[in-house]
Amino acid sequence: QVQLVESGGGLVEAGGSLRLSCRASGSNPNLRSYCMGWFRREPGKEREWVAHIDSDGSIDYADSVKARFTISQDSAKNTLYLQMNSLKPEDTGMYYCAAGAPFVCSGGYTTSRDFEVWGQGTQVTVSS
Repeated sequence: QVQLVESGGGLVEAGGSLRLSCRASGSNPNLRSYCMGWFRREPGKEREWVAHIDSDGSIDYADSVKARFTISQDSAKNTLYLQMNSLKPEDTGMYYCAAGAPFVCSGGYTTSRDFEVWGQGTQVTVSS
């Protein structure tokens, strides 16, 4: 099993950047064993898929973040990243990393119920 801990959130002005990290630990912290995803949730709303990276390195993004956000992982550090540039106020929310079975990515599944393991989240606030 894997445990996930996010960090790197904070308060930033519109147009700024942040890099989120998600450190994996546990009996199998190898990120390439999973489909790894980032989600976010605004208060009162459902979790929204942001991006995911497959065990073979294939990547997909939600249309709302394409060309602004970059997902990556460092296998040696068992860490997933989300580089967020050109941030907008509508990017505000709690950001979560999640791990799912490899077929979740390859099958194009993007709902929160498709991912089995979640971190506690890190808050991102973008001021206008």
